[in-house]
Amino acid sequence: MLTLKGRRVHKTVEPETGWSILDTALKHEIDWGFSCMRGTCSQRRRLVSEGMELLNHPTEEELDALEPEELAQGYRLGCQAVIKQSGAMTVTHKPYF
Repeated sequence: MLTLKGRRVHKTVEPETGWSILDTALKHEIDWGFSCMRGTCSQRRRLVSEGMELLNHPTEEELDALEPEELAQGYRLGCQAVIKQSGAMTVTHKPYF
């Protein structure tokens, strides 16, 4: 199961492989803001506190936008982090501001 935590809306849903975290959140009406969906804004970071191993490796866009410390702490860009396999995941909306 995938737990998505927005500002006010929290839901646990079935993860869909091949979908980004952001696409999944939008489908389930989680209150996450977003702008570009290309990984260039870096303003829409998410904290993956469980299940990082179930996602794709960070993309070039993420490596350019996020600091190494952020990646090490579990931050990803919601538009770039793609679900590769099902399992327990928890992702929280954690923008810079």
